[in-house]
Amino acid sequence: MARTGAPQTRPIVPEDPDYWLAAELSPRHVRIEMAGETIAASRRVMLFRERGRTPVYYFPRTDVRMDLLAPIDEIVADPNKGDARYFDVAAGGRVAPRAAYAYFEPHTQWIERPDYVAFVWDQMDHWYEENTEVYKHARDPYHRVDAMAGTRHVRVVVAGETIAETHRPHVLFETGHPVRYYIPSEDIRMDLLEPTPLHSRCPYKGEASYWKLKNGEQEVAWAYLDPIAECPSIKGLIAFYNERVDEVWVDDQFETKPPHRWHTDRPLPAPTGSGRPVD
Repeated sequence: MARTGAPQTRPIVPEDPDYWLAAELSPRHVRIEMAGETIAASRRVMLFRERGRTPVYYFPRTDVRMDLLAPIDEIVADPNKGDARYFDVAAGGRVAPRAAYAYFEPHTQWIERPDYVAFVWDQMDHWYEENTEVYKHARDPYHRVDAMAGTRHVRVVVAGETIAETHRPHVLFETGHPVRYYIPSEDIRMDLLEPTPLHSRCPYKGEASYWKLKNGEQEVAWAYLDPIAECPSIKGLIAFYNERVDEVWVDDQFETKPPHRWHTDRPLPAPTGSGRPVD
């Protein structure tokens, strides 16, 4: 909670009996830019991972332009991580409010934690690992994405009509996500779909473009038209949300809809960055 009488602007995170965290030194050179200035650059960043949230990079204070950070009158309490103080970041004539934060006390699993600063991802203009720009959030080295050419018979049905059918999908397996089937556009009734202006980014696959059913209200399919170099095999292939079409059949077996709404924004209440899981 805010301890100085300032109104609390972020909720306290409830305790989670299954909570876990891990902090480890990353071998990657990580750099942040805002308004044309380098805010932080380090070969000694700590990668912080915790249950249910995206990974976060913490920079040694000595590798941060601390002269660009101004502490604000806000302290946020987290039962798992302790008290965090926020900073505004000012660079190039611009101010990013509450764009950085740091913890006061050591953690049992990370004694040096007070010597580090983290940044809210979307408040910065550019993030780089080595010289490669990274989007959405830090990449987890324990997160796998495997896209494999297959021969499964995949059929997508809406209102009793088959809108996609293939025997040559690319099957994408991603840690913690539902299995997704990427289908060549030639095997899809593209005349029943129309593109939408929505775009999203995944740090493991790239920028996604979306389609909806004609006269529909929500996106039902997406594709990575120009995926990142590490995930080239799904380029131009289209996947459908099982949860937004009526039926998906794989080798004549009905595919159960995923238990979670993976396509929905779920803002994080704690100061650990933001981003949604994307497929």
